[in-house]
Amino acid sequence: MRGCQAVIELSGEEREELTRWSASRTLPAGDVFKARLILSLADGVSYSRIEADLNTSRPTIARWKARFERDRMRGLEARHKGSQPRKATPAVQARLLRKTQGKPTDGSTQWTCSKMADATGLSRSTVQRIWAKTKLKPHRLDRYMSSNDPQFEEKAADIIGLYLNPPQHAAVFCVDEKTAIQALDRLDPVLPLSPGRAERHGFEYYRHGTLSLYAALDVQTGKVQGKTAKRHTSADFIAFVSDVVERNPAPREIHIVLDNLSAHKTQAVKDFLAANPRVRFHFTPTYSSWLNQVEIWFARIQRDVISRGVFTSVADLSRKLMKYIRVYAKSAKPFRWSYSNPARRIAVTKSPR
Repeated sequence: MRGCQAVIELSGEEREELTRWSASRTLPAGDVFKARLILSLADGVSYSRIEADLNTSRPTIARWKARFERDRMRGLEARHKGSQPRKATPAVQARLLRKTQGKPTDGSTQWTCSKMADATGLSRSTVQRIWAKTKLKPHRLDRYMSSNDPQFEEKAADIIGLYLNPPQHAAVFCVDEKTAIQALDRLDPVLPLSPGRAERHGFEYYRHGTLSLYAALDVQTGKVQGKTAKRHTSADFIAFVSDVVERNPAPREIHIVLDNLSAHKTQAVKDFLAANPRVRFHFTPTYSSWLNQVEIWFARIQRDVISRGVFTSVADLSRKLMKYIRVYAKSAKPFRWSYSNPARRIAVTKSPR
């Protein structure tokens, strides 16, 4: 076994330093291991014994022995090639971002990691990392509606003022109609909710017909006055508003927020306003129905009643809608409506055609 032994001559300073390393509890484990290996070699311990004591291999022993003999203590410093230079340099990232904002050449409408990786020669993980860093999400699509009303600011301020500081002794209502609500009857039985399985509806249905729902949301109380109708004509609108007026006797002023539907601006409506001077309409800016609080309530009744409802007839649909309105009134609360981030407003400049 003498041929497997390798004696290393150490100076006093080297032995002292290596002994300190080998007994350290704070140095990296790799440094402690190397110090013990060199000390063992210097003490004439065989390769076989070092293998067993330090749980290592002969090539590892030979490698650190050679490094120490060549460079002494500096040879025990960690050596590694380091990470490869990244392909995604700032210039490459800039080109990828510009490409992402365009359309793919294969006729599809948005990029995927695979398509972008093939187009740029980068890996999918690199593309994904750059997109995450720059918060680009090509798979997402948001929709918006921009108003071209030249009086947008004035109309919006007027309506928001009614919400925040309504006139004293006056009633403020948000009025609108939800049209073409379908009375859908499922042809297959509804399978109920069960553990691990959602409620299931069959794809086949029978449509009994449609109706419209008129709603007036009292801004101060949150209660809703509703009425169903077969159509949504100007006459139906006037009849509904007349019901709202009758429930608020004179001399109380009535302010009504509503959108720009043509049925709201007919001559019959103008005649109604002339005959009822205490009623005042406040029209939202064009394409800005989101200013009308009743739209929030319509989203609720859509979610709670209509989307998953099963209706055996138009009359059944009407009955269930009105029942929801009556029950809702028992716990109604005013909406805490706010538009807290003006920075999200979108200004669109239309290019000439």
